[in-house]
Amino acid sequence: MGESQGTLVAGGNGQGNRLDQLSCPRNVFVDRDHSVYVSDQFNHRVMRWMKGEKQGIFVAGGQGQGNSLRQLSSPLGIIVDQSGTVYVADSGNHRILCWPHGVTQGSVIVGRNGQGDQSNQLNCPVGLLFDRDGNLYVIDNGNSRVQKFNIDRN
Repeated sequence: MGESQGTLVAGGNGQGNRLDQLSCPRNVFVDRDHSVYVSDQFNHRVMRWMKGEKQGIFVAGGQGQGNSLRQLSSPLGIIVDQSGTVYVADSGNHRILCWPHGVTQGSVIVGRNGQGDQSNQLNCPVGLLFDRDGNLYVIDNGNSRVQKFNIDRN
Protein backbone atom coordinates (compact mmCIF):
# COMPACT_ATOMS: atom_id res chain seq x y z
CA MET A 1 0.00 0.00 0.00
CA GLY A 2 3.01 2.34 -0.02
CA GLU A 3 5.09 3.98 2.65
CA SER A 4 3.32 5.44 5.67
CA GLN A 5 6.07 7.98 6.39
CA GLY A 6 7.51 10.60 4.07
CA THR A 7 11.16 11.38 3.41
CA LEU A 8 12.37 14.95 3.86
CA VAL A 9 13.75 16.32 0.57
CA ALA A 10 13.67 20.13 1.11
CA GLY A 11 13.34 22.49 4.06
CA GLY A 12 12.06 20.93 7.26
CA ASN A 13 13.98 23.20 9.64
CA GLY A 14 11.20 25.60 10.50
CA GLN A 15 10.08 28.66 8.58
CA GLY A 16 12.94 30.97 7.65
CA ASN A 17 15.35 32.17 5.00
CA ARG A 18 18.42 30.01 5.60
CA LEU A 19 19.51 27.61 2.86
CA ASP A 20 17.96 24.72 4.82
CA GLN A 21 14.61 26.50 5.32
CA LEU A 22 11.57 27.57 3.34
CA SER A 23 8.89 30.17 3.96
CA CYS A 24 5.60 29.28 2.30
CA PRO A 25 6.69 26.78 -0.35
CA ARG A 26 4.16 26.87 -3.19
CA ASN A 27 5.25 24.57 -6.00
CA VAL A 28 7.66 21.73 -6.59
CA PHE A 29 9.37 20.32 -9.67
CA VAL A 30 11.60 17.23 -9.77
CA ASP A 31 14.07 16.84 -12.63
CA ARG A 32 15.44 13.64 -14.16
CA ASP A 33 18.39 13.69 -11.70
CA HIS A 34 15.92 13.82 -8.78
CA SER A 35 16.88 17.38 -7.86
CA VAL A 36 13.93 19.08 -6.18
CA TYR A 37 13.07 22.67 -7.15
CA VAL A 38 10.80 24.66 -4.82
CA SER A 39 9.16 28.05 -5.28
CA ASP A 40 9.62 29.74 -1.90
CA GLN A 41 6.94 32.43 -1.95
CA PHE A 42 7.72 34.54 1.12
CA ASN A 43 11.50 34.42 0.53
CA HIS A 44 10.95 35.46 -3.11
CA ARG A 45 13.22 32.77 -4.50
CA VAL A 46 13.39 29.40 -6.21
CA MET A 47 15.64 26.85 -4.53
CA ARG A 48 17.12 23.57 -5.73
CA TRP A 49 17.96 20.64 -3.49
CA MET A 50 20.14 18.02 -5.10
CA LYS A 51 19.33 14.46 -4.08
CA GLY A 52 20.47 13.80 -0.52
CA GLU A 53 21.57 17.39 0.24
CA LYS A 54 20.56 19.12 3.48
CA GLN A 55 20.75 22.65 2.03
CA GLY A 56 19.40 24.14 -1.14
CA ILE A 57 20.94 26.61 -3.55
CA PHE A 58 19.39 29.66 -5.21
CA VAL A 59 18.45 29.13 -8.84
CA ALA A 60 16.24 32.23 -9.21
CA GLY A 61 15.64 35.31 -7.08
CA GLY A 62 16.91 35.29 -3.53
CA GLN A 63 17.79 39.00 -3.63
CA GLY A 64 14.76 40.17 -1.66
CA GLN A 65 11.36 41.12 -3.02
CA GLY A 66 11.44 43.38 -6.04
CA ASN A 67 11.00 43.72 -9.79
CA SER A 68 14.58 43.81 -11.09
CA LEU A 69 15.75 40.87 -13.22
CA ARG A 70 17.60 39.53 -10.15
CA GLN A 71 14.48 39.60 -7.97
CA LEU A 72 11.12 37.91 -7.68
CA SER A 73 7.89 38.84 -5.95
CA SER A 74 5.85 35.87 -4.70
CA PRO A 75 7.05 33.19 -7.12
CA LEU A 76 4.48 30.44 -7.55
CA GLY A 77 4.55 28.10 -10.56
CA ILE A 78 7.87 26.66 -11.70
CA ILE A 79 9.07 24.29 -14.38
CA VAL A 80 12.57 23.25 -15.41
CA ASP A 81 13.50 22.13 -18.92
CA GLN A 82 16.08 19.49 -19.87
CA SER A 83 18.84 22.09 -20.20
CA GLY A 84 18.27 23.26 -16.61
CA THR A 85 16.53 26.52 -17.49
CA VAL A 86 14.08 27.47 -14.73
CA TYR A 87 10.79 29.11 -15.72
CA VAL A 88 9.04 31.02 -12.94
CA ALA A 89 5.54 32.47 -12.59
CA ASP A 90 6.58 35.69 -10.84
CA SER A 91 3.09 36.33 -9.54
CA GLY A 92 3.62 39.63 -7.73
CA ASN A 93 5.33 41.14 -10.78
CA HIS A 94 2.75 39.72 -13.24
CA ARG A 95 5.35 38.11 -15.48
CA ILE A 96 7.06 34.87 -16.47
CA LEU A 97 10.84 34.75 -16.21
CA CYS A 98 13.36 32.23 -17.46
CA TRP A 99 16.68 31.68 -15.69
CA PRO A 100 19.13 29.60 -17.76
CA HIS A 101 21.35 27.33 -15.69
CA GLY A 102 24.11 29.26 -13.93
CA VAL A 103 22.98 32.83 -14.66
CA THR A 104 22.46 35.47 -11.96
CA GLN A 105 19.43 37.19 -13.47
CA GLY A 106 16.37 36.15 -15.38
CA SER A 107 14.80 37.29 -18.63
CA VAL A 108 11.15 38.25 -19.00
CA ILE A 109 9.53 35.99 -21.59
CA VAL A 110 5.86 36.86 -20.93
CA GLY A 111 4.38 39.91 -19.22
CA ARG A 112 6.66 42.71 -20.36
CA ASN A 113 3.69 45.09 -20.54
CA GLY A 114 2.71 45.27 -16.88
CA GLN A 115 -0.34 44.01 -15.04
CA GLY A 116 -3.53 43.85 -17.06
CA ASP A 117 -6.05 41.79 -18.98
CA GLN A 118 -4.80 42.22 -22.56
CA SER A 119 -3.38 39.22 -24.43
CA ASN A 120 0.16 40.52 -23.82
CA GLN A 121 -0.39 41.07 -20.08
CA LEU A 122 -0.81 38.92 -16.98
CA ASN A 123 -2.45 39.40 -13.60
CA CYS A 124 -1.02 37.12 -10.89
CA PRO A 125 0.20 34.11 -12.90
CA VAL A 126 0.26 31.00 -10.74
CA GLY A 127 1.05 27.97 -12.90
CA LEU A 128 3.10 26.90 -15.92
CA LEU A 129 3.27 23.96 -18.29
CA PHE A 130 5.04 23.25 -21.57
CA ASP A 131 3.39 20.98 -24.12
CA ARG A 132 5.28 18.65 -26.47
CA ASP A 133 5.42 21.34 -29.14
CA GLY A 134 7.15 23.85 -26.84
CA ASN A 135 4.10 26.02 -26.21
CA LEU A 136 3.94 27.56 -22.75
CA TYR A 137 0.58 27.47 -20.94
CA VAL A 138 0.13 30.01 -18.16
CA ILE A 139 -2.59 30.00 -15.51
CA ASP A 140 -3.38 33.72 -15.28
CA ASN A 141 -5.29 33.63 -11.99
CA GLY A 142 -6.19 37.32 -11.69
CA ASN A 143 -7.80 37.24 -15.14
CA SER A 144 -9.50 33.84 -14.64
CA ARG A 145 -7.92 32.41 -17.79
CA VAL A 146 -5.27 30.13 -19.20
CA GLN A 147 -3.15 31.53 -22.02
CA LYS A 148 -0.89 29.74 -24.51
CA PHE A 149 2.36 31.33 -25.69
CA ASN A 150 4.75 30.13 -28.38
CA ILE A 151 8.15 30.50 -26.70
CA ASP A 152 11.36 30.12 -28.68
CA ARG A 153 13.54 28.08 -26.34
CA ASN A 154 16.55 27.76 -28.66
